[in-house]
Amino acid sequence: MKRLLAFVAACLISTTLLAQAKTDKLRVFFIDVEGGQSTLFVTPKGESLLIDTGWPGHDFRDADRIAAAAKSAGITKIDYVLITHFHDDHIGGIPQLVQRIPVGAFIDHGINRETENAGVVSDYEAYHKVLREGHYTHIIAKPGDVLPLTGLYAKVISADGNLLKTALPGEGAPNPYCAKSEKHPDDKTENSHSLGIRVTFGKLKLLDLGDLTWDKEMQLMCPTNPIGTVDVYIVSHHGWYQSSSPALVHAIHPRVAIMDNGETKGGSIPVLDTIRSSPGLEDLWQLHYSAEGADAHNTSAANIANLTGTDAGNGIELIGNRDGSFDVINARTAQAKHYAVR
Repeated sequence: MKRLLAFVAACLISTTLLAQAKTDKLRVFFIDVEGGQSTLFVTPKGESLLIDTGWPGHDFRDADRIAAAAKSAGITKIDYVLITHFHDDHIGGIPQLVQRIPVGAFIDHGINRETENAGVVSDYEAYHKVLREGHYTHIIAKPGDVLPLTGLYAKVISADGNLLKTALPGEGAPNPYCAKSEKHPDDKTENSHSLGIRVTFGKLKLLDLGDLTWDKEMQLMCPTNPIGTVDVYIVSHHGWYQSSSPALVHAIHPRVAIMDNGETKGGSIPVLDTIRSSPGLEDLWQLHYSAEGADAHNTSAANIANLTGTDAGNGIELIGNRDGSFDVINARTAQAKHYAVR
């Protein structure tokens, strides 16, 4: 009953915030798929972009949570599903998702690069079976591309191991944090081929690089920063230590970071500490309390959607304004925090 009341209260807060002003709002739902990723963007006119689909199996758990978020947003179809890469915690939910809600098109980085991993091959084949049988529009994105959305501007930063070659307009300054970031070996998995985007809604900027790895971050961000600063950093790789170098996190100066970790997946101590020490950071939000991080390294309880265990399914929602201000809502507590224009 407490969970139900919290969910209802969170919905009421969301509805109230949307009604407070006549200006357009961007809604971003950080859906709890227990350590995988699934993030739903819904524009003021109801155009939608879903980044990743969570895990396979679990009796439609992740697909149902995505469908519930879509219903909360007032949409009956997902226009675009972007797959960052072909690991099961990102791509695995596709066969179940299309049974729960219509999808318009799929976007990905191209072919599977982790061909010696039987699990990745199986998930990739299941995805392509859905593409074939559903006759879906299939878009292969490359760095520098702009996604075909009309309600927001989404620029591709990374895809298939390739990175943005030209700095975004007004960016490209030297990155002083490169010298403070150690070098990691080259990653050979699908993670390093992640399709990452920077989303702009008016003056509000969000960055999601999927599971892009440390070595690729260093190539992207050094010696100059082609991305600039952002308001919201969707923490790469669920907060695992193989991503989120200071060269990336500190250089983009996020006001807020939102981490889609699980209780025992992601949320590594080095990443928690790197984010919380980032210049200008106001808050870190987490989908789960990190067992590894414990009390010394996790964010405050008020900013954690699920404090213990799995299956509560509490999410986080961001409501953004074109002037760059935004609100973040914790579904567990039904509390919202406002971030004014700065």
